[in-house]
Amino acid sequence: MPQGLVIKSTGKNYDVLTELGTTIQCQVRGKIRLEGRSTTNPVAAGDIVDYLLENESEGNITFIHPRKNYIIRKSVNLSKEAQIIATNLDQALLVVTTTRPQTTPGFIDRFLITADAYDIPATLLFHKIDQYNEKEHKEMMALAEVYQSIGYRCIFSSLVTGEGLDEMKSLIENKITLISGHSATGKSSIVNHFIPGKDLRIGEVSESSNKGQHTTTFAEMHQLPFGGFLVDTPGIKGFGLVDIPKEELHHHFLEFFELLPECKYHNCLHLNEPGCAVRKALEEGSLAPSRYNSYVSMYHDEEERSVYRNG
Repeated sequence: MPQGLVIKSTGKNYDVLTELGTTIQCQVRGKIRLEGRSTTNPVAAGDIVDYLLENESEGNITFIHPRKNYIIRKSVNLSKEAQIIATNLDQALLVVTTTRPQTTPGFIDRFLITADAYDIPATLLFHKIDQYNEKEHKEMMALAEVYQSIGYRCIFSSLVTGEGLDEMKSLIENKITLISGHSATGKSSIVNHFIPGKDLRIGEVSESSNKGQHTTTFAEMHQLPFGGFLVDTPGIKGFGLVDIPKEELHHHFLEFFELLPECKYHNCLHLNEPGCAVRKALEEGSLAPSRYNSYVSMYHDEEERSVYRNG
């Protein structure tokens, strides 16, 4: 049975990259369409599948190979189902802009914590840095320092000046990289830069809301000329947690986990417990307030749900 890689999903039809390097359009055979899945789509970009050809350019997907991980988000309709955005990822790249549009610390933290929970390495890409004035640049660097001090890799980039592009290329080469972030942060422009001739639509920022206008509806894998894929995702408004027990949430805040042995209680949740080393660090100024605020917000599950998961 021939195998292929699903590089694009449009709901009912799937573009499959064959082992010969050609692309065929497939549909899912009815017997595997439902299979007890609680998601709106049985197949997603990144899936390795078996298929049967109907003709030279069309076929049917007959089997989905086990996934090493996947990212889901709450379905856009009113049902409780989730939508699988992409599967089998090597790493995730979150594109951050601190203005026009703003990527909030809360959004960044939800992204990083869910990635850590499911063992997907994540990097922050502070993008469009040529557009910042002196005050905005200082604010960006202060935000980046919060994450660099914890141990996260941060890249600073501009398609105008070329800064950070070589470092980004080295990161994504020969890897399957999910590139995510709010609309209008520059994801499509980055794809266009690394894949000449791709010419993806570029989102604009709404002047009334200072938020990006969505240009991508379904995730799509774009093959890089130097090896690997960039997985362009729909602009995600919110990022939340699914299936991470509240009592384990603080384990995925790296600086919290390091302080846990210093807490009075081994099962300290860093909320109201006496002798909490995390709250002490917060009071002393060695822990970023934004990180603690994010933890409390996540603990009380105050945002919409979207998550990385292992398959």
